[in-house]
Amino acid sequence: MPTNMSFTDEQEELRRTMRRFCEDRSPSAEVRRLMASTDGYSPQVWEQMASQLGLQALTIPEQYGGAGFSYVELAIVLEEMGRTLVCSPYFATVGMAANALLCSADEDACATYLPSIATGETIATLALAEDSGRWDQDSIHVSAESSGSNWVLNGCKSFVIDGAIANLILVAARSAAGVSLFAVEEDPVGLSRTPLLTLDQTRKLARLEFARTPARLIGVEGQAWPGLSRTLDLVAIALAAEEVGGAQRCLDMSVEYSKIRYQFGRPIGSFQVIKHRCADMLLQVESARSAAQYAAFAAAENSDEIPVAASLAKATCSDAYFFTAAENIQIHGGIGFTWDHDAHLYFKRAKSSQLFLGNTAYHRELLAQRIGV
Repeated sequence: MPTNMSFTDEQEELRRTMRRFCEDRSPSAEVRRLMASTDGYSPQVWEQMASQLGLQALTIPEQYGGAGFSYVELAIVLEEMGRTLVCSPYFATVGMAANALLCSADEDACATYLPSIATGETIATLALAEDSGRWDQDSIHVSAESSGSNWVLNGCKSFVIDGAIANLILVAARSAAGVSLFAVEEDPVGLSRTPLLTLDQTRKLARLEFARTPARLIGVEGQAWPGLSRTLDLVAIALAAEEVGGAQRCLDMSVEYSKIRYQFGRPIGSFQVIKHRCADMLLQVESARSAAQYAAFAAAENSDEIPVAASLAKATCSDAYFFTAAENIQIHGGIGFTWDHDAHLYFKRAKSSQLFLGNTAYHRELLAQRIGV
């Protein structure tokens, strides 16, 4: 288990810096503007993330042009982004694609792609799930065929975060030797991208169709699943951290509103039912934070407990976020159900996050298998 779970002064300063940045660059009006746009992000803010804060380079090793920080720093960044629903390809690029490259153990591929990810030049994503929405290796049906010294892909991937704008797509496909990982760059022949209509408009998903699409093999043919499984655990930990930020914001919104909304001549926060609801929300948030923090420190130390910690964090944080988002709407009453209030934005993000990478039941079953129950 992690030997130390205390944040350093530098990590706390990172949190304060990220909070100021996110509050300034991602107010509600900007979130609504970006969620209505086609690309779903601000290129200017993306460039600022790279040049001013070095966020894209945060956890990339120094030999690939990164800053070499740990997963704890990444969790802090994502928690603050989740708090303000930052619309950005950061989660797909850093949380998913960069992890997939590092877990592939392909040094040539890492040297090729990670430096441009670190500078913000490359927007990347990982395409694993297909139309079934499952995240296990048996559900990977996109085929990979060798064409001389090259490879081509055929089939479809769905629910690909920022798949419509990524200029580097890492694709899990099945070759003759088994599940393999491939890189698809820019807009090659045979790649078709279709944006999906989704419940959560703050996070763009796409369906990708490959028709003899040229691709580069990453790692060893047929041996990609162990690295992809590790990647999915790390992505689950990253998503859990983001969910904690959203859940905390829902709690904060409810507490703030209960202080200023008056009924029968006194604030609704003085009513026992509201006190109980806020207390239940606090319990959920703190439980989620503990699980996410433990998982982040386990990832930072490359602990053997990462698989168990990841499934535990994903299940706990997804439930906590959905619970607090739903309670936030109830405490706000009639206004909480309106489009003009932000409560529904967090509710939709909570639901989409709960389903992404597998729902709570899936991760509890996975957790039971991993601990031998």
